[in-house]
Amino acid sequence: MTRHSVHTDAAPAAIGPYSQALVVDGWVYSSGQIALDPATGALVPGDIEAQTTRVLENLRAVLFAADCGFHEVVKTTVYLADMRDFARMNAIYERFFGDAKPARSTVQAAGLPRGAAVEIDVVARQQS
Repeated sequence: MTRHSVHTDAAPAAIGPYSQALVVDGWVYSSGQIALDPATGALVPGDIEAQTTRVLENLRAVLFAADCGFHEVVKTTVYLADMRDFARMNAIYERFFGDAKPARSTVQAAGLPRGAAVEIDVVARQQS
């Protein structure tokens, strides 16, 4: 088994004892990303649209560092602090994924790190 961690300064540094992502035998498993500004480490201000945009920009950077993109994502999990934000989050999500529609689960979480409104993780497969 081959395994290595992914790190990029274009996404927020981990705020705990975990990697931004791991690549295991060509599979990329990201940690959940919240709407942290990579430069400051602070939660971006704004509504669910602003936070979802930042989360997906962070994930794009992590995927890029793992030699992938959104077209290689096969599964996502979306955690929402409030399920009433689903439609607004979904509109931003669709803009990033376009025709590359991975399998997805969306759940409401009782509390997300730093009071975030949304957290997303992905599983992707590197192209051979």
